[in-house]
Amino acid sequence: MRRFRPEPVLPEVLTRVLGAAHAAPSVGHSQPWRFIVVTDPSTRDRAAWMADEQRQRQAAQMAPEPARRLLDLQLEGIREAPLGVVVACDRRAPPAGVLGRSTFADADLWSCACAIENLWLAARAEGLGVGWVTLFEPGGLADLVGLPAGVVPLGWLCVGWPDERLPLPGLERSGWSQRQPLEEVVLGERWPGSGPPPPVSHLRAPDQDRVVAARDVADDLLTPPGSMGVLDRVVDRLMALGIEEVSGRLVLAAGRHRVAELGVSAFDPAVTDEVVAAARAGEAVGVVAAAAAGLTVEVVDAGTSDGNLRDGDALSDSQVERLLAGGRRLGGSGEGTVVALGEVGVANTTPAAALAAALLGADPQEVVGLGASSDWATVERKRAAVVGALERARRDHGERLSRPLTALAALGGPEFALLAGVVLGAAGAGRAIVLDGLATSVSALVAVMVEPAAAAHLVAGQRSREVAHPAVLGRLGLEPLLDLRLRAGEGTGAVLACQLIRTALEVRRRAAKTV
Repeated sequence: MRRFRPEPVLPEVLTRVLGAAHAAPSVGHSQPWRFIVVTDPSTRDRAAWMADEQRQRQAAQMAPEPARRLLDLQLEGIREAPLGVVVACDRRAPPAGVLGRSTFADADLWSCACAIENLWLAARAEGLGVGWVTLFEPGGLADLVGLPAGVVPLGWLCVGWPDERLPLPGLERSGWSQRQPLEEVVLGERWPGSGPPPPVSHLRAPDQDRVVAARDVADDLLTPPGSMGVLDRVVDRLMALGIEEVSGRLVLAAGRHRVAELGVSAFDPAVTDEVVAAARAGEAVGVVAAAAAGLTVEVVDAGTSDGNLRDGDALSDSQVERLLAGGRRLGGSGEGTVVALGEVGVANTTPAAALAAALLGADPQEVVGLGASSDWATVERKRAAVVGALERARRDHGERLSRPLTALAALGGPEFALLAGVVLGAAGAGRAIVLDGLATSVSALVAVMVEPAAAAHLVAGQRSREVAHPAVLGRLGLEPLLDLRLRAGEGTGAVLACQLIRTALEVRRRAAKTV
């Protein structure tokens, strides 16, 4: 089952269901299963984000029509279900030491499957529903709940409301072994002694009540479920946030990049200031589009990077902290329900590509696109700059480069740091954040890596022509509303998407109902 009501599962009911799972048959009476019961909202937020990403990744591997059908399906109910149960298999016992495993080494995994089936049947007998979610990279799910080496996850069970068995297994009745007490195999939140948990999240995604209520409104419309495709998912997301109309502003962040010295852009760096001046005069493309969409505009000059990426970091740690703090204040202040993100900065697709490569673990050769008006020679210089920047940053920072704020300082730029702060501030204020192109999306990825619950506030306005953009959106678990091959920047795609979202919200409010 993928859809759940938000009502809690009483502890005594959960104990009965887990007791049934623990009564499953196992080869050699080995009982290799472990059940990590997850109720923490922060862990659920991270799991939902991970599943969204894998859903997009799987769709990207399919032909267009099957991919569209996949994306129309609801494949999990991680945010809706009141409980998550990660079923793990403890494989640390050598096969020769367990009766029946010396010939079939994977029999421990089959035993865990029997436990899952028992859990499922018992849950149904109680009136509960279960959904088995495997939209995870196994190592990532193991890390999420702190599994040690040799203990592998078999997926995430969503549990919530929507046989004759022998009293004992044969080996237990014959005195071969005894059943372990249930409390020894049911763990709370994380594996004991697995080290410190991830940093406490200061944000929370909408709770189950809000997520389910938003979906209930859509179910009442006189139209087939999911009839508006991607827009239905976006509207569900906004309504779960309590947003029923689009109002707010475009935050247009400007930055200057010394990497332009390496010949990575077709434009003179002075063009940044020209666009900023036009924006403040109300004449830049993104600003004009925002006015047409009824959005106000806030133009922010984020400053200039220190280094050219190849020879030195873009920003110091203190600069990143200051820009993040300023962005948080900006995103959390003012009125409105939506913040659209835009940026201005000659050559900023180069740091965007470098930062994407670092955060995604991607080959820098595969994240470099044309940029605006670039020729082949410019692209070659850009690719060399990104490769050199990654090599230099890895020498300077080592493993710390995997940390989002370290990568931001080493390879980003001032507008990236500011916009990451805007995402965090706007999410903290309960607003939706509509992304534009690669630069805004990679800034949002930094924010989500800092605060995973921010992912529930994001909307992908468009898919730009930058080659790294689809991979970044996939990492965020987002499907873009528009694919118009825009090169305008300045938040134009985000603003156009806001227009579309406004119409979709109006349809949700005013369309005929079945009840």
